[in-house]
Amino acid sequence: MLSTILSAFRVADIRKKLAFTALLLGLYRLGSHIPVPGVDVNAVNSVQKQFGGGGVLNLLNTFSGGGLSRIAIFALGIMPYITASIILQLLVVVVPSLEKLQKEGEVGQARITQYTRYLTVGLAFAQSIGYVFLFKSFTATAGQAIIPKFDTPHVFMIVVSLTAGTVLLMWMGELITQRGIGNGISLMIFASIVARCPAAFRPGGRIPTRSSRSCCPSSRSPSWPRWSSCRRASGASRSSTPSASSGGA
Repeated sequence: MLSTILSAFRVADIRKKLAFTALLLGLYRLGSHIPVPGVDVNAVNSVQKQFGGGGVLNLLNTFSGGGLSRIAIFALGIMPYITASIILQLLVVVVPSLEKLQKEGEVGQARITQYTRYLTVGLAFAQSIGYVFLFKSFTATAGQAIIPKFDTPHVFMIVVSLTAGTVLLMWMGELITQRGIGNGISLMIFASIVARCPAAFRPGGRIPTRSSRSCCPSSRSPSWPRWSSCRRASGASRSSTPSASSGGA
């Protein structure tokens, strides 16, 4: 198997496709670290813990490759396109005109793909508006406004930036499918999940420092300070009991 993989790299066409796919995936990861215009980067860093744990935000952040927690231009990821594809597949069953298009072969499938793109833009736009108000609700947690100027022009700029990021990812995924090694959308989802794996194996999403480690296993428990103080109090009460009894004698 290893020899087969190594022999594949000797083919010039395969090397070009792999290089092209790696380039687009690298651009995807780069865009997941570039914040959208109109947000306060320091405030964004203050709310990173909101996207940890096992909640819905952590799941959405995983599929965006961490871009959601950074409020990056690729914060929505490719999920609006996946949702639009699922909706169109369900509508094909219940809408006769779409079912007729599907039976027309490649021409009909191209029309359905075009409808999927249009629906992706609409879903991304609506989802971007929801995320803007979600980011605004984190103001109390961050201690400062994540969106300093929350007015119509700045909100519209953020919504358009997030929507354009999703459209760009959709185009990049199709390029990987056509000119790369194929399955561009699936590769982007895979790259997003793999990018979040290092943070998933760190407690709290951070690398533990030397000062946070202790030779006592109980020190890692949140109840350790209370348990320690109770033990000292009980020890003090035991030490004072013989003296009190001897004084009474």
